[in-house]
Amino acid sequence: MYSIMYTKYIEYMSLKVVKTALYIEVSERLRSMIAVGFLSPGTWIDEQKLAEQLGVSRTPFREAMRILASEGLLRIEPRRGCYVTELTEKDLDEIFPLMAMLEGRCAFEATSKASEQDLEDLDTLHKKLKGYADKRDIDRYYATNREIHVAIQHLAGNEWLTQMVHDLRRILNLSRHRSLHHRGRIEESCKEHLSIFEALKARDASKAEILMKDHIQNQREALRLLKSEQRLSA
Repeated sequence: MYSIMYTKYIEYMSLKVVKTALYIEVSERLRSMIAVGFLSPGTWIDEQKLAEQLGVSRTPFREAMRILASEGLLRIEPRRGCYVTELTEKDLDEIFPLMAMLEGRCAFEATSKASEQDLEDLDTLHKKLKGYADKRDIDRYYATNREIHVAIQHLAGNEWLTQMVHDLRRILNLSRHRSLHHRGRIEESCKEHLSIFEALKARDASKAEILMKDHIQNQREALRLLKSEQRLSA
């Protein structure tokens, strides 16, 4: 009797693991679609169509939507459906200073922990970054820019800091990419990154922290100016 019950328990637990893995995979796919702009802010989520495109049933898709809603990436409205979150100006004014503080701390901690090999790897990334900036290749610049931020975050080696940055970065992905479309911002951003890297190489933690904070806040200002220009040209 015990053996039969144990066997059924194992079968039940195996089934639950498979279901969990599926909705987690759907969650990741949806996050990626939002990050690259395939699902832009304000977009209504066509649940049936997207579930069919991803080749899953409505159940794991809805579970995935609930996860993204809890992360702030989606907004569920009763009787209206689900939408990709649109960040307000107030949201951006509140989030960017927090992100600046956290990423500044990443730069501070990474300065003393980065090995010479780590700095060589960062040097390679910064050369790529400058190349994309010179070509004004915004998409590849943004991808490399993100890779650098994640690398510095990893070098900081602080799990709590990493989790907080990761959570906020998901939200800011809804609008951060747009800042590079402001006139001259991609060149300014590249100069800021090169300055941060110089501080890292010089092992000047305080300077690296200040420069990173300024870099993040400058992204916010670029978004503000871009929106103002778009309003005037409308």
